[in-house]
Amino acid sequence: MTNDIVIPVQRLPHGEGLPLPAYQSEQAAGLDLLAAVAEDEPVTLAPGARALIPTGLAIALPPTMEAQVRPRSGLALKHGVTVLNSPGTIDADYRGEIRVILINLGDEPFLIRRGERIAQMVIAPVSRAQLSSTTVLPETFRSTGGFGSTGR
Repeated sequence: MTNDIVIPVQRLPHGEGLPLPAYQSEQAAGLDLLAAVAEDEPVTLAPGARALIPTGLAIALPPTMEAQVRPRSGLALKHGVTVLNSPGTIDADYRGEIRVILINLGDEPFLIRRGERIAQMVIAPVSRAQLSSTTVLPETFRSTGGFGSTGR
């Protein structure tokens, strides 16, 4: 049984020659996104700095889906580089380029080269809520207990 969803992908001129995002294992949840920076102009991300990195791709998601842009655990562990607004959300009606906001929380500069795997993209279903105004909410065991209230 397969849950494959066909998603049209437009390769932008600066993404030509790069492979499409791909799953790196049979049961991986995320497709790896690649940096579409110029071959002769890698981006150096200084410690504490952030940059908007192009992927050279645009997608057309079905109306009931979203794409989430998430960090790659290896970059975070080895270099302290992560996705700043994680997870970033790509809405179904967005048709612009997928770009990734990376931040370097590590101690050393990090070089982002063309084709570097910089993030992962997870395709997920979306549920839309209809909010209903009320003056009283149903009681629960937790009630209004906030941060740390369940860890006792």
